[in-house]
Amino acid sequence: MNLSTLNLKQLIAATSVTLILFSCKQEQKEKEVVKKDTTKTDLKAALTFYSSFDNGIEADFALGDKKMYTVPNRKAVDSAKVGLHKPDITRQDGKGKYGAGLVFTERSSGNIYYPSEKNINYNTENWNGAVSFWLSLDPATDLKPGYCDPIQITDVSYNDAAIWVDFTKENPRDFRLGVIGDREVWNPNPEGPDNENPIFNKRLTGVKNPPFGTGKWTHILINFSGLNTKEGKASLYMNGELKGTREQIDTPFTWDLSKSNIYLGLGYIGLFDELSIFNRNLTDKEIKTLYNLENGVQTILN
Repeated sequence: MNLSTLNLKQLIAATSVTLILFSCKQEQKEKEVVKKDTTKTDLKAALTFYSSFDNGIEADFALGDKKMYTVPNRKAVDSAKVGLHKPDITRQDGKGKYGAGLVFTERSSGNIYYPSEKNINYNTENWNGAVSFWLSLDPATDLKPGYCDPIQITDVSYNDAAIWVDFTKENPRDFRLGVIGDREVWNPNPEGPDNENPIFNKRLTGVKNPPFGTGKWTHILINFSGLNTKEGKASLYMNGELKGTREQIDTPFTWDLSKSNIYLGLGYIGLFDELSIFNRNLTDKEIKTLYNLENGVQTILN
């Protein structure tokens, strides 16, 4: 073998090694691209409504109506006024989990709400979604006697095609998730108050000694899937952790969307911030990401 042949073989070998190394690096880069965390972009894509209360009471982002409304009672929808018109509820800078938030100081008549239509991805055949917000209060000392719902989403009431969380009426107060279908199906022959009915209570999941307290914020997430099917499911998360689940929710949820609203602070006294709604149920990773966002949902919008 002469010198030129040897040099050619060495060159071919060196070139092969270079190509192999280049191929390995390209494969590694492709794997890194595949592994890129898309959680925040996925949350942004699923978002249908978001109100930070930082720049006012109008939602920062909404697929439907951004405006807040006030009514003297739920039956007086023709009397609804645009804006916040309850003296016991104010938006205050520095009172939110991030920036400004809503401050509820008294239990009084009247309601505030955002319209559900397009802001919630309601579906008559297979309804999925998630609702997220933050609360700050001491239930034992801040709340007045009686049930109170920090949020209630319905076209009629708490007992008829409704999604809500509440505090029970007496100390020590439990914190509960209610996902209640059509009343005429689950309670066709009502006797006494629905909220004292054993059939009603079987439709709830909740937490005893919930982690609330003065000067601290608690993240609440309602996760639901398959409503309006035979395999409906709803879960309550607090501070990123699963606290309770209801399986096989088979009662239908029939809404007149034009009458359905996202009511805030029914009988509630405390702080409220960062309301966001999503068009599908979230994964555990997404729920923890939402809980840990440094500057709230605004982080995923920027």
